[in-house]
Amino acid sequence: MPNKYNLTTNDFQSLKNVSKKMFELISEKLNVNTTYVTKRGESAMTVLSSFNKEEKIIPEGYSVEYGDNYCRLIIMNEEDAMCTENLSKDALTKELEVTSLLGVKGFLGVTLKDTNGNVFGTLCVMDREEKQFTEDDKKYLKSIAGVLSHIIELDRAKYNLGFLSVPIIPITKGVSILSVQGVIDEVRSKLIMQEVLNYGAENQIEHFIIDLSGLVILENAFPSVLFDMVQALEIMGISTVITGVSPSFAKQEVNNTQLKNLNTKTVKNIESALDNIGFKLTAK
Repeated sequence: MPNKYNLTTNDFQSLKNVSKKMFELISEKLNVNTTYVTKRGESAMTVLSSFNKEEKIIPEGYSVEYGDNYCRLIIMNEEDAMCTENLSKDALTKELEVTSLLGVKGFLGVTLKDTNGNVFGTLCVMDREEKQFTEDDKKYLKSIAGVLSHIIELDRAKYNLGFLSVPIIPITKGVSILSVQGVIDEVRSKLIMQEVLNYGAENQIEHFIIDLSGLVILENAFPSVLFDMVQALEIMGISTVITGVSPSFAKQEVNNTQLKNLNTKTVKNIESALDNIGFKLTAK
């Protein structure tokens, strides 16, 4: 289960702040001790934020392997929800190690998705006592999850905005490095193209080294703007050298004819790129 946006739990600060404000209301309405949000990782579910009214049952940062937690049952359920009066008696949960470790009974959880319908994690409540949750309780928790889905997108937008700058590093007359970092969405694509072409023309650039070591690839798609940019620079008489290609990306793109047909060179690192265009790094 790859992390599509490459964000860590620390990147969802808005989600943490908003959910914490809502947890106390949820706890009061559903009469439960604990409310929490989890984030799905590659192999485990991690508690992003939590509220424990009296006894601290679920701390933030608590992580359980995906195969041994309630979240898997929630996500796999066609209703995107799971509730039980007593976890220790329920056929699906009584044998799970986490059930004996936590010692809780009443449980209700719903799938937390982003606005595109992709699974992010879960929103759950639990209590030491047995609880009989109603359909209205389930609908209520799902409505809260719907609100939080928009906060997830807000955090992702902030993450993308953090990479909006176009870092161009001048090396010497006619030579500059473009360091491509983060996620390249449609907004950034337009910005990168405009900034690079304008910079190349205004500064009489002859060689652009395009470093991809900080690029975040989404959905296994190489950003098309990079193809267009290399071709546009070529039309302007500016040569390019690409560096920083990771082994995983190289393996993925080995049959990409569009990439192969680009009139550019690919080298291992920036030092090799500078050497390729005749610029030597020398120690003082």
